[in-house]
Order: sequence, then structure tokens, then C-alpha cells
Amino acid sequence: MTLRVLVWGENRHEQIEPHVAEIYPDGMHSTIAAGITENLGDTAEVATTTLDEPEHGLTEEVLAATDVLVWWGHAAHGEVEDKVVDRVYQHVLSGMGLVVLHSAHWSKIFGKLMGTTCTLRWRSEQDRELVWTVNPTHPIARGVPHPIVIDQQEMYGEFFDIPVPDELVFVSTFSGGEVFRSGCTFRRGHGKIFFFSPGDQDYPVYHHKDVRKVIANGVEWARTDLPERALPTLLRYDTGDFFNGHGYAGPIEAESDEERADA
Repeated sequence: MTLRVLVWGENRHEQIEPHVAEIYPDGMHSTIAAGITENLGDTAEVATTTLDEPEHGLTEEVLAATDVLVWWGHAAHGEVEDKVVDRVYQHVLSGMGLVVLHSAHWSKIFGKLMGTTCTLRWRSEQDRELVWTVNPTHPIARGVPHPIVIDQQEMYGEFFDIPVPDELVFVSTFSGGEVFRSGCTFRRGHGKIFFFSPGDQDYPVYHHKDVRKVIANGVEWARTDLPERALPTLLRYDTGDFFNGHGYAGPIEAESDEERADA
């Protein structure tokens, strides 16, 4: 089946910073989408949407028709509505794949899924980044050189406050001597998540053929293996009914003092 991919971009730097618009005249989201199409060809149907679309372009109908969501954000994380974040969160738990790029480590959706601050060290002074493959058998590392050389990039460094990754695929080193866990995978519910750090707006990183290859590999990997996407149902099993659970809305709410007095 065709892999349905949606690239979500904040699309703010491109509108207000001329040097960013020069690097990404059609927006970073379009460049990222082009790289996925370049690598996956007819096996993927790639669309884009941005922050300023109604409901940020992430309606229930759009998400239901998306196999993998790719997310780039930086300057306007706080403008993403919580109800949209909750909607994306439920779809990830139900099996939608999520690829989180660069400064989207601080997006609301990534923080909600990780349960940590997701903070890190950074410096934007045209560092050289080397992206080393530490798990060469992983599908995301397929066809990727060791190391990937990015001549100019923003430095991201440890400590990176995330849960221990399920899999560590890439580690980056920088010209200042810093190291960073730059390619990590996680699973939440039925959903698969890939975080990949290269890609600041001030540098043409999303034109880099090897970076584009990694993102495309990550999109392929993040697709769920489930025949149907559905949020796991919370069930309760009676003692004599071990195999057929019943719908369970949650624990009974405690009565207030006033309610107990009335009783």
C-alpha cells in the first residue's frame, strides 16, 4: 500500500528572515517533503501543511489519513493549540508514525510523548557535524555513509533530557568536541517515533542528500505494522472471564465530603 506521509512545518523563519527564505524559498517543509519523495518515489504519497492552516492542518480527517507525520518547529511551539497536540498524541498511540526533526525536540507533542523536558545544550556557530552510525543493522541506517559529514550546522550537545531511547541509531560529534544522541527511536502505544537532530533553519541541511536519505528511511520505518489503526481499549477482566475484557472508563471517582454528608 502507498505510504501516506504528511510533513508539518512551522513556516515562520522562511517568512520573516531573508537568509532562510534564500535557502528554502518554498519553505523547509517543502524541501523535506521533496527529499522523502526523492528517496521513496511512487511508494509514498507526500503532502505538506503548516502552522497557520486552520487547526494547523491537523484535523481529525487529515490525521486519520496519515501513516507517518513528520514534524519541524522552532520559534512558535507555544502557538500550537493543546487540543491539536492531544489529537496528534492519540493518533500516535493508535499507530501513526512520527518523525521529529531538529528543534522539534521542544515541540509540545514530543514533550508530551517523552514525559521529560527534552532540553539540551546548543551553539549556532557553523560547527561541522559528523553523524556516526552506531546501529548499522537498523533499517534507518540503510544506505547511509559512516559518518555523514555536514560542513555547517548548529551544535546540539548532551545532556539531552529524554528517556533512554528504545534504539540509538546515530551519535553526532561536533568541531567543539561535543557529542549528541542525534538519531533515536521510541515506541509509545502502537506508534513508532524517530527523532533526528540535523536540520537548523540557518543552514542548508535539508538539501544534504544523506540527511534526506535518513529522513526517508525514518519515515519508512515509522509506519505501523498493524492492519488497522486503533487506540487500545482500556479493559477490565472479571475473575471468571480471563479472555473477554469489558470496557472500562476508569476508576470510580471518590465522593466529596458534601456528597457523603448528603447520603
